[in-house]
Amino acid sequence: MISQTAEYALRSAVFLAEHPEGRWTTQQIAELTQVPAGYLAKVMQNLARVGLVTSQRGVHGGFRLARSPETISILEVIEAVDPLKRIRECPLHLESHKDRLCPLHERLDQTMAMIEDAFRRSNLAELLVRPTFPVPS
Repeated sequence: MISQTAEYALRSAVFLAEHPEGRWTTQQIAELTQVPAGYLAKVMQNLARVGLVTSQRGVHGGFRLARSPETISILEVIEAVDPLKRIRECPLHLESHKDRLCPLHERLDQTMAMIEDAFRRSNLAELLVRPTFPVPS
């Protein structure tokens, strides 16, 4: 349903929401969320580029959420790294489906629209009901 990249972005965002104190390095986040550090660096760059996290270089540098978890939707996190793919035209490129999706692809797109809406209405704070990641030592 969502890509591995989106999963990694959500893990990282939830971790930062659970641990708002201080700044966290890519290595720390990677270790505690079980995401490969090299891959996570790219994910965090994307999250920073769209303003979901802030980054600071240097000895006391690292990442933190740019906004409160209540104001960051799950959809925003996913869209920052790997947008959901809606079906806008017939994947089979059939002439008979040029003006309207066939029933199968129309139903698949409606389902994606429902998922997109559910992610839009859910925020990171809702995922903090039960701790997900261990407290860093």
